[in-house]
Amino acid sequence: MRLARATLIWASLAAAVCVPIAAAAASPQLEWRGPVYIAAGFAGIVALGLVLVQPLLIGGYLPGLQAYRGRRAHHWIGGAIVVALVVHVAGLWITSPPDMVDALLFASPTLFSPFGVIAMWAIFAVALLASLRRRLGLRPRTWRNVHMLLAIVIVAGSVVHCLLIEGTMETVSKAALCVLVLAATIKIMIDLRVWRRRGESRREVIARQ
Repeated sequence: MRLARATLIWASLAAAVCVPIAAAAASPQLEWRGPVYIAAGFAGIVALGLVLVQPLLIGGYLPGLQAYRGRRAHHWIGGAIVVALVVHVAGLWITSPPDMVDALLFASPTLFSPFGVIAMWAIFAVALLASLRRRLGLRPRTWRNVHMLLAIVIVAGSVVHCLLIEGTMETVSKAALCVLVLAATIKIMIDLRVWRRRGESRREVIARQ
């Protein structure tokens, strides 16, 4: 029973991440796109899929990746998100520098641009703070609160950015992925509130799962 449940969880996660990528790969719009632009677009899709994995890891919801393993995987996936984001932004910069300048300056006429830029800076902020956490002397509670606030900005900005773009992503699978990202984030937020109310540390709660 436990093995079947673990298999179902991992299969569901793989489907949630891979189906939107496969659907985008089958989009007829790719015929008119260059390889750099395509790579940039798929890097963005991969980044959103990895954003879904993050709250599942930190909450200990993925079989075999609880407690210490889950936190280590969370750190590595965070780095992968940064890499995917850099590829996404760099590719779009190469294909259309003026559009990227407008987006970074919040002067773009497209509605999705500012949400993507805000999410981007929030991701960079989390990565920077995570790397400098010990040097800055951030207390665990302070780091958790700041991290959660930035995570909310990342999720909200990324989801809105994705939903507003009419590109290669298929509508239904894109919406499903965005809903799952929101649901996972809300779930971990609720759990964090429970931890605070009960006075338990995150490590203690995850270790019991």
